[in-house]
Amino acid sequence: MLCCAASSVLARRAWRGRTVSCSPLARHLPTRLRRHRLVTPGTLLTWHRRLLRWKWKQKPVRIGRPPISEELSALILDLARENPIWGSTRIQGELRRLGHRVGASTVRRVLRGAGLGPAPRRGDTAPTWRQFLRSQSSGLLAADFFHVDTVALTRLYAFAVMEVGTRTVHLLGVTAHPTAAWATQLARNLLADLGERSSGFRYLLRDRDSRYTEAFDAVFAADGIEILKTAPQAPRMNAHIERFIRTARAERTDRLLIYNEQHARRVLAEYAEHYNTGRPHRALQFPRQATTRTLSPPPRNGSSAATSSDMERTPPTPRAARVRTALQRAPHPPITARYGPPPLPARTDHRTRSHHSPRRTPTRPARRHPP
Repeated sequence: MLCCAASSVLARRAWRGRTVSCSPLARHLPTRLRRHRLVTPGTLLTWHRRLLRWKWKQKPVRIGRPPISEELSALILDLARENPIWGSTRIQGELRRLGHRVGASTVRRVLRGAGLGPAPRRGDTAPTWRQFLRSQSSGLLAADFFHVDTVALTRLYAFAVMEVGTRTVHLLGVTAHPTAAWATQLARNLLADLGERSSGFRYLLRDRDSRYTEAFDAVFAADGIEILKTAPQAPRMNAHIERFIRTARAERTDRLLIYNEQHARRVLAEYAEHYNTGRPHRALQFPRQATTRTLSPPPRNGSSAATSSDMERTPPTPRAARVRTALQRAPHPPITARYGPPPLPARTDHRTRSHHSPRRTPTRPARRHPP
């Protein structure tokens, strides 16, 4: 009975209760059962030591300053990334102005944990090209040459300059034989077209083409515009004008055949006007104001033209309805104009010499009766 009661108690209690009750109850077990105990005395002593540690266990006392919140850590990292020249002391002062009391050592620890080095720069000693172009786009000019092949396999060269801040393109000239003197004269023409606006530009970004000579650079240096050269064979450093060249080829020059230099100049001038006035640019945060053209509707009931009030009252019709109406109003051409001359009759007699001759019916000789 005692053994059954002890086992039922052990089954109902938790681990800690079983550890406490096994040690005293083991003395009340019969001698025969003691020889077949499930645990050893060493196990009972181990359980007892665990109970002692659990009873006298205390929470560790945190030494140092209390931790800061995740929102404050994110604010410190944002200030450090947006202001690379700020040190930990400057960031501490800005946080105090916002109402957060944080030590400079805590700011350094947060920056070090995020992989940000000390001021004045974190990760690099100079701004990247993307950061430079964005900060200087309002006063930046980008220039480049590009070629156009004619139908006679003659290569023409065009020179374009872009105002990066407004994405305005100036197509300065097209020629089959570009020279340094020609490029220098185009630079003078550009500054003459800009007029007083040329004082608002600070840099001219170009590659290392041989047509850019010292005389070319001197034209811009006279107006206070500094020349920036890209690295050799690095077109991405002048990405804005390179993107315009790719767009002009994809949307215009690759879709038609260029006859000669005059044709190329006219085609590129028309596309430059469309690029500057009608084509939207996602980087500018606003679309271009496209030029609107008013199309007069076809005359109704024999009238020569429609009034403006009719144009305002006429609702827009779907394309299928417009095509159906145009087909109904168009005069029907004669059958001969649509399908050609009528077909010739089929040739049935193989003895006929020409298919243009009328069809002949073979005659049978008269039957002779015997006398």
